[in-house]
Amino acid sequence: MRLVSGFVTALAFAVSASLVISAQGAQETATPIKDGGIFVPGWQGKIDPGQTGSKLEDSKLTKQGDGFLVQTGPAVTYWNPANKATGDYTVKATFNEAHYMNRNDHPHPYGIVIAGNDMGTDQNTFLYCEAYGNGTFIVRGFGPAAFALGGRRATPNDAIHKATGPGAPVTQEIAMSVKGDKVSCSINGTEVASYAKAEVVGPGKLKSTDGVYGIRFAHNTEATVTGFAVVK
Repeated sequence: MRLVSGFVTALAFAVSASLVISAQGAQETATPIKDGGIFVPGWQGKIDPGQTGSKLEDSKLTKQGDGFLVQTGPAVTYWNPANKATGDYTVKATFNEAHYMNRNDHPHPYGIVIAGNDMGTDQNTFLYCEAYGNGTFIVRGFGPAAFALGGRRATPNDAIHKATGPGAPVTQEIAMSVKGDKVSCSINGTEVASYAKAEVVGPGKLKSTDGVYGIRFAHNTEATVTGFAVVK
């Protein structure tokens, strides 16, 4: 009986750990960016937990024209604490992956972060919607542990642009909105997912839909961000 109980406990732990690893993409090696760090005044960042051996300086955020260039080793979320949205709002930006999959051998996503609270701490909570250059998307968050909405696999949608192949350019316009009781993600002008606030706020999820907004990139990814703004 003790052996069976011990086996079940070990199996449950292994399954739980694998879900966290899957949610964070930490099963792959993050290749550090040379001379990395944050080079945009006022901005901060935090890499995902579980990325053993990686640090924030292994990814890079720089100013490029009126936007940003993001190059990641580890998966990272970037934000400026001054950027806060409350009530009804939309946060939007255009993401241009000039050379699809140039730092990896399969698609990795990037997108918008909203509802950030306790950012930079182990208790941070936020929600994000990200697009892949293969025509799929995900909606996930931290509450403070990782959680997924709409399943753990990426969801295809015809609105999401597809690169013609590795090295080709692909652009996605991503927006996350809070309006009344609804929280939604739109990509290239089409709403691809929506949820009632009760589905995203509560124990193990968001503290509130009010909070800091920013951008997020998976590991080993490179793209520019333009038109980053909040609209009331």
